[in-house]
Amino acid sequence: MLSKTISLFALCAGAMLGPWGAAGHAEQLSGAYIATTADCAACHTDGKNGTPFAGGYAITSPMGSIIASNITPSKEFGIGDYSLRDFSRAVREGVRKDGAHLYPAMPYPAYSKMSDADIAALYDYFMNDVAPVDVAAPQTDLPFPFSVRMSMAGWNLLYGGGAPLVDDPAQSPEWNRGRYLVEGPAHCGTCHTPRNLLMGSKTSAFLAGGAVGPWFAPNLTPGAGGLSDWSDADLSAYLSTGVAEHARASGPMAEAVEFSLQHLNDSDIAAIVTYLRTVPAQDTAQADTASMPDIAAFVPADHSANRSRHTLADDASGAQLYETVCASCHGLSGQGSADGTYPALTGNVTLEPAQSYNLISTILDGVSRTVDGHETLMPAFHEGSLVQPLSDDQVATVASYVSTKFGTEPADITAQEVATVRTGGPVALLVKMAAPGVMAAIGAALVLILAGLAVMLWRRKRSR
Repeated sequence: MLSKTISLFALCAGAMLGPWGAAGHAEQLSGAYIATTADCAACHTDGKNGTPFAGGYAITSPMGSIIASNITPSKEFGIGDYSLRDFSRAVREGVRKDGAHLYPAMPYPAYSKMSDADIAALYDYFMNDVAPVDVAAPQTDLPFPFSVRMSMAGWNLLYGGGAPLVDDPAQSPEWNRGRYLVEGPAHCGTCHTPRNLLMGSKTSAFLAGGAVGPWFAPNLTPGAGGLSDWSDADLSAYLSTGVAEHARASGPMAEAVEFSLQHLNDSDIAAIVTYLRTVPAQDTAQADTASMPDIAAFVPADHSANRSRHTLADDASGAQLYETVCASCHGLSGQGSADGTYPALTGNVTLEPAQSYNLISTILDGVSRTVDGHETLMPAFHEGSLVQPLSDDQVATVASYVSTKFGTEPADITAQEVATVRTGGPVALLVKMAAPGVMAAIGAALVLILAGLAVMLWRRKRSR
C-alpha cells in the first residue's frame, strides 16, 4: 500500500460470516466490510478529517502526485451515474465511465481478482450507503510522458491483472479465502512485491518485499528476511493490532492496520496467515538505492506539538543523540517500556539491514497508529518538527548507532541515504529516463539511427 492519511468511515457492525463460497468468498458480507477489506477510504478521503470518499488526497508516486477521485454517488462529481458494469470496469480494469484510464496507484490489477458478488456488494454500498458529495476533486497533473493516460492501455496489457480468482479444490476453504484476500481486495502484493523497469509487479518475486516511496514493505514469504521466524500468533497479532514481539507497524502498514486490517473478522486474519505460510519462499528483494533530489517530498502530519525541544551539537555522537532523543521512551539499554507501549529495540526487525529505509522513515516521520481505541504516537524528527529537527547527518549517526548497538550486525547508514528518504525515496529508473535531458538524448539517438538507416538504403539503391 502507498503512504497516505486515512479517514475512518462507518463500518457495518452487523456483517455476518456465512459458509465459504466460490473464490474464497464468505457469503453475507456487507459492502461496507468489503470496502474496509479493500481499504477504499485510504486514498479516497483527504486526511483524517476529510469527507469520506470525496477524493482530493494526493498519493505520492515515482511519477508525481496522483490525486484520488471523488467516488461518492454524486452524479456530477462522483460515480452516481455509473452502472454496475461501469463500476466493475473502473475497479477491475482501471477504466472510467468516460473511457479515460486510471493510474495504477488505484490497485485495480489486484481488484481484478475480486468476485462478482463482492463487486456487486461494493457497488450497492457506494450507491446506497455513502453520502453524495457534490464537490469536484482536484485533477491529477503528471509531467509528460506520464500525463498521457492512453499509455496505460499498453501497460494494462502487460500488468493489468486477469480474471476473478477461482478456488483451488486441492486446498482448504481457509487457504482459498486467504489467497483471495491477499491477492485480491487486501492487495498485499501492491506494496510487498518489487517492481520492474515499467513499474509492473515482478510476479516471479511475489511478496518478496518492495519499495514504497521512503519505506520498504518487508518480505512476506518464508524466505531469507521473511516470515519464517514468526509464529502464527505473532503474525495474527501484528495484522490485527500492529504489535508483535519484535515488530511494531509504522508508516503505510500502521495505516493499513488502523483503518483496514484491525476491522477484519478473526477468521479472515487466520485465513491470511494460513495462505502466507504456503507462498513460495523468496529471498528479500533488494531496494534500488539510487536517488534524485527533485522527487516530491514526503511530509506527513506532525503529532508532536506538545514536546519540548532539545539543543544538540551538530557533531553529537550516536550515543549522545540516542540518550537525548530516544532513551526516554526506548530505555538506555533499548529494552522499551515494561508494558510494551514503547517497543524494545533489541531484536527489533526494523533494525535489520534490509529495512534501513524503514528505520530512517520512522525517525523522520514518527508513528501514529490507533488500534482498538488506543493511540500510539512517536514524535517526528523531520525538518520543521516541533520536537527536535534532526539533520541528515544526525539521523544517519543515530540510526547507525541504534542498528549497531541493538541490531544483529553493525550498520553504516549514510547522510545520502537519509536525504533520499527525506525527499521521498529512490527514484524509479523509468522516471529518470523520462527526464527532459534524457528524453532529448534518446530522441537525438533515434534521429541519428534513422538517418544512418536512410543513408544505407540510399547507398544500396545507388549501387544497384
